[in-house]
Amino acid sequence: MPITPKNSPVTRPRVLVLHGAVGKDSTPDNQDTLVQVQAVTRSLNRLGFQAKAQSLDLDLSPVLKRLNRPRPHLVFNLVESLGGRDALLGLGPLLLESQGLAYTGAPASALVATSDKREAKRLMAAADIPSPPSWQPGEPLPAAGPAWILKSAWEHASLGMTDDAVVTDVARMPDLLAERARRHGGHWFAEHFIPGREFNLSMLETQQGPVVLPPAEIRFKGFPPGKPRIVGYAAKWDLDSPEYKGTVRSFRFTAQDAPLLKTLRRLTERCWEVFGLRGYARVDFRVDAQGRPWVLEVNANPCLSPDAGFAQAATRAKIHYDALIGMIVRAALEGHSLPAKPRARHTPRPRLRSH
Repeated sequence: MPITPKNSPVTRPRVLVLHGAVGKDSTPDNQDTLVQVQAVTRSLNRLGFQAKAQSLDLDLSPVLKRLNRPRPHLVFNLVESLGGRDALLGLGPLLLESQGLAYTGAPASALVATSDKREAKRLMAAADIPSPPSWQPGEPLPAAGPAWILKSAWEHASLGMTDDAVVTDVARMPDLLAERARRHGGHWFAEHFIPGREFNLSMLETQQGPVVLPPAEIRFKGFPPGKPRIVGYAAKWDLDSPEYKGTVRSFRFTAQDAPLLKTLRRLTERCWEVFGLRGYARVDFRVDAQGRPWVLEVNANPCLSPDAGFAQAATRAKIHYDALIGMIVRAALEGHSLPAKPRARHTPRPRLRSH
């Protein structure tokens, strides 16, 4: 789809920016959706498109009508949750696929596979991608040993990620997970807590193929002894908190880090391949004291707010924000006829700031 100049008499291509509905009483992470929507819509309009935003909730009928009067040339998919649940984020792209519409970012299958953290870990294990061991209710309790961190199976944005999410008493984990499920809803599990360095590596689909953008490290500044070094909820969304001020994104590395960064890039590319990602993505890592990398999460369609990690990595690669949005659009249009699919799990293998 060529980009038509704003002053051209030719009708500009229509792009619908689809996002989950955000209520006035929504949490800060959900409110950040509107920052993304505004930034992306403005960028698309600067690029020469007719871009308008459309919210999506559990009543799909208003969006179905909007999709057909007039029909957009492309949908920019920013749906991260529906009805307050990240587990339903796949409904957005599935609806678009049912209408035969091109849309940006990962296909529905990849979004579902990466968003279910337990399923993502199974896929990574089958592909020999290192991910921390995990435990969930119903399984035999693990032996005492390293610390564990409690996680929601589906919800993102570090929901429930406070200092007390890191536990050392395995006997308490069933009760602690049940308490979090009562408080926040959904399913919860525990994962080995990996002390060490934290990295984010982003990938962007270009005309030459997907490329890894400059790596970033989250550096923990001023954390007192005994305080877990995690990018928790406060670190992402509470601008006045010590955690927010003490988690600093850095793109500066020494020559000694070169072998490690090479390994992280290779694993990021492998995640792109295994999960059938498209458009743009981010992989989060921890590196332990022995220098071993562990994939924490694979983020399909990561946050596109201008100050978020993905856009900052693009800036570091000298890709202007509008150029970034244009590349995501191009990838969607070129890949529309060939949707990606996650590799089968049995395949053998030898907001305000968002981190």
